[in-house]
Amino acid sequence: MGVDPYGIAAMTPKARHVNLLIKSQPCKIANILKQEMLSVSCSIEKTDVLLMGTRKQIAALTDKLARQPFGMSALGKEIERVLVDSDCAEFVWRTSRREISLHGQTKIMGILNVTPDSFSDGNRYLSPAKALDAALKMADEGADIIDIGGESTRPGSKPVSAEEESQRVLPVVEAVSARISLPLSIDTSKAVVAAKALNAGAEIINDISSFEADTKMADVARRAKAGVILMHMRGTPENMQARDLHYIDLMEEIQDFLVKAVLSAENAGIARQCLAVDPGIGFGKSADDNLRILKNLPELKSLGLPIVVGTSRKSFIGAITGEEPPNRLEGTAATVSAAISGGCQIVRVHDVAAMKKVVAVTDKILRA
Repeated sequence: MGVDPYGIAAMTPKARHVNLLIKSQPCKIANILKQEMLSVSCSIEKTDVLLMGTRKQIAALTDKLARQPFGMSALGKEIERVLVDSDCAEFVWRTSRREISLHGQTKIMGILNVTPDSFSDGNRYLSPAKALDAALKMADEGADIIDIGGESTRPGSKPVSAEEESQRVLPVVEAVSARISLPLSIDTSKAVVAAKALNAGAEIINDISSFEADTKMADVARRAKAGVILMHMRGTPENMQARDLHYIDLMEEIQDFLVKAVLSAENAGIARQCLAVDPGIGFGKSADDNLRILKNLPELKSLGLPIVVGTSRKSFIGAITGEEPPNRLEGTAATVSAAISGGCQIVRVHDVAAMKKVVAVTDKILRA
């Protein structure tokens, strides 16, 4: 490389890495060696830290951190919170009308789009009568929740006015709530639409913008004591797939976003028991990103909240199977099973009857 001989002599020892196995040393000597190595190698300002140990050992560490300087007491409390939240598997999700137990059986949220342009079922249920028939069919097939939406959120979709969205969803919410007792969710990012839908019989707000699209949404949710789903998304449906999809750390960004969204909701007066989170599969992510989310979904358990996952018929499945949306049943089934195995409590699907079987078998395997 043309380095000066003096520089070569100075740098050669720094370029030779060695691994030394020193056997059968007392722990006190091993700890001294570790600390001394840290003192000669840790010259950077910041670094990631990977803690490895049993739960008992980590608990002992947090006790010791309470007496350490540099804000480590707060770090210890955060570690304790993450451990407790990660172990939580029994949630009770509170809505404006009931408490939904999310323990022992994964819940199925049936998708009912009353739109002309949704990617999979657009224009099928624009008529309130057809929408009601579809809702009754989903209830018969075993849906636990029905999610009603009047604005397409497929990539590239254009927003509609609050008036038009209300005209689409309100007759459906009223008709469905009059016929079945299942919890109804309103899939909207507009506060005025959510408020009207809640008055008409809905009890959950599924906001893909996590209250960012309409600052009044948090107040609507708080006053109604509605259940809330907060989702991660970059941009808007219109531009989310046209933006830069590169993530430095995908799961870290999703988790950081959801932590802030949850804190914001709580600061607005919404009870934590009313909140659930959604990693936003297909919303501002590449096909590979969506697969990584499913693979690493257990990381979101540290939020200590119910996890909702919606993969049904999405394009990343078609990229693997080569099928169009109506024919992505088997691919969807695989993603639903993976999501449940990763720790989600609610799956959002189009094909309720088929996914009911997938959920039942997956739940049995995990709880065997």
